Amino acid sequence: MRYDTVIFDLDGTLLDTLDDLHASVNFALEKHGFLLRSKRDVRSFLGNGIRNLVECSMPAGASVLQTDRVFEDFKAHYIVHCEDQTRPYEGIPELLEDFRKRKVQMAIVSNKADNAVKELAEKYFSGFVETAIGERQGVRRKPEPDSVFEAMKSLAAKKEKTLYVGDSEVDRKTAENAGLDCVLVSWGFREEDFLHTLNPEYLIHRPEELVDIVNGDRRDG
Repeated sequence: MRYDTVIFDLDGTLLDTLDDLHASVNFALEKHGFLLRSKRDVRSFLGNGIRNLVECSMPAGASVLQTDRVFEDFKAHYIVHCEDQTRPYEGIPELLEDFRKRKVQMAIVSNKADNAVKELAEKYFSGFVETAIGERQGVRRKPEPDSVFEAMKSLAAKKEKTLYVGDSEVDRKTAENAGLDCVLVSWGFREEDFLHTLNPEYLIHRPEELVDIVNGDRRDG
């Protein structure tokens, strides 16, 4: 086996959270009289945490106070509605079951709030993912490698046997900063043409492709 540990991003990699995030962004914007954002807009803003998502969704010239108010209403709405339409991507449950049988260690590292990451991991991936880490105060978020290293330490994982899987430029940089091989997935929040420009070790289009990479049967990247 080429890799015995896989660290996953969450949103856009394991879970399709776009519809719920889009709904909460527009709820908060509409409440404060701002123009709504398209799903395509919100998709492009994801990857650097929910505060960045709201900041990018605000109109040019919005004040910090306005952004703070929209952010608070976004959070209040999302905590209630974060599972309305969220679901694992097709093929993900089967992939994780395959890895579990092969005794591949799995972790989640996300820029989503830590409590939400842990709750979603427990709901959707209990029995598969051994540790789930989100954004917390005092810990640098991705693309800094701090949380990746924390996950690896908890699993006693070796760098040369660990693979990082994500869907964005943030994930590519995170893997680079952690010194890990990177797989980017085309079903997430970035366009495939853009993902190619990031030069990941691997770019995949279906979850089952990850099995060959972990086994060492695919090395051409």
